[in-house]
Amino acid sequence: MTRTRTIGAGLAAIALIAAGPSPRAATDSADDEQQIGQQVFDELKAKGEIVVSSPLYDTVTPIATAVARTAQPRYNHPFKFVLVHESQPNAFSVPGGNVYVTDSLLYFVRNSEQLAGTLGHEVSHTIHHDSMKLIEKERQIERRELGAAILLGPSAAHVLAISLIGKLRSLGYSRDAESAADLTGADITAASGYNPWGLVWLFQDFDRADTAQLPQLLSDHPDNQHRVDALRAHFRDRPDVFGSFSPNPASARALVVPRNASEVFLR
Repeated sequence: MTRTRTIGAGLAAIALIAAGPSPRAATDSADDEQQIGQQVFDELKAKGEIVVSSPLYDTVTPIATAVARTAQPRYNHPFKFVLVHESQPNAFSVPGGNVYVTDSLLYFVRNSEQLAGTLGHEVSHTIHHDSMKLIEKERQIERRELGAAILLGPSAAHVLAISLIGKLRSLGYSRDAESAADLTGADITAASGYNPWGLVWLFQDFDRADTAQLPQLLSDHPDNQHRVDALRAHFRDRPDVFGSFSPNPASARALVVPRNASEVFLR
């Protein structure tokens, strides 16, 4: 769910790191994913956004643990869920297994199912290697533009670099990639013991919300109805998996989020 992140701003950081010269040839894609994931973590740490201690982890951890237990056999690095301090409600995954959840998102979602659906969607992007596919696409663009810059001279190279950064800031997954993550995320959410209708309820809440308050994770994908329809069809086609879950939001479990939670940041 994205524009500048994998569901938000993290993807821009990933792409900016990956578009530059690699410190070594990526002979192993798994190692490449770990390296990129570590660089994103280091950037967030340098910005003072990583939350290492907070009562908010008591809200996230039980849901994240259930989702990770289900998703882990499908990915070769351990999933880790990390809180970051940002004013924009958001969540984003990066190569290597880290899933970042902004503290403000916990005050935006209405129930446990909406949070579980969001986390299921994010781990699905990682399982599908969606970030790596985008990064490789941007690497190819960068190589072509770098070659042109060398021919045109230093001033043109500077202009092209600015242009490339602008492109990276507008990166986003295709609608097909988002829909695939929705469906895989619903499977993972259901297998984790949470109602997969939570993601549908979240999309519907976004449609009713003030656009100025929309999280980045969906604000750049206005066709929420298409995704809701796809999820409903998926649920209808698999009654053995989804038939026991209620589509009524009144059935949702409350999400207990401490107000004014104190946070300790990684410096």
